[in-house]
Amino acid sequence: MSVREKVVRAAVRLFAEKGFEATTVREIVEEAGVTKGGLYHYFESKDDLLFEIYAAMLRMQTRRMVTIAESDLPLPERLHTIVADVVVTSIADLDAATVFFQSFPLLEKSKQVQVRAERRTYHERVRDLVAEGQRTGVFRDDVPADLVINYHFGAIHRLGMWYHADGELSGEQVGKHFADLMLRSLCP
Repeated sequence: MSVREKVVRAAVRLFAEKGFEATTVREIVEEAGVTKGGLYHYFESKDDLLFEIYAAMLRMQTRRMVTIAESDLPLPERLHTIVADVVVTSIADLDAATVFFQSFPLLEKSKQVQVRAERRTYHERVRDLVAEGQRTGVFRDDVPADLVINYHFGAIHRLGMWYHADGELSGEQVGKHFADLMLRSLCP
């Protein structure tokens, strides 16, 4: 594992356990087993580290979403797969997702703007699939596509508040249920 990966993993663990504000750079480097210079080689600040935790997840989820969205699968299957995938990948790295959503307001404003723009791009691409289905009669069109997306992604962004790995449902099961709920809400 690279120094960069060690730093990110240590930060996720500590931010999840202690909170972003209560975690010091010294604690991160001790947990990672690296030097401060090693951390600062990759990240200018703790804020940059928090930003990277979320950006890495969003980049990965966006790549996966685009691949699915551009596939030859029927539209309902593409949407179902995308929703299930974002739930499964969020749960797979739930500490990182939780840390980010709890600590987002602590990011400097310019980074908040950047994150919102990148997340909006993701949501708009998925919204476009819903709108396409509404235009073609595959999905009901009496609820605006933006509202459908905001409702469902709002729930997904709160997984860290209630999901537990040792609970009744696996990440795959939760992903399937979320995707089923979205498609059922769109049935004509």
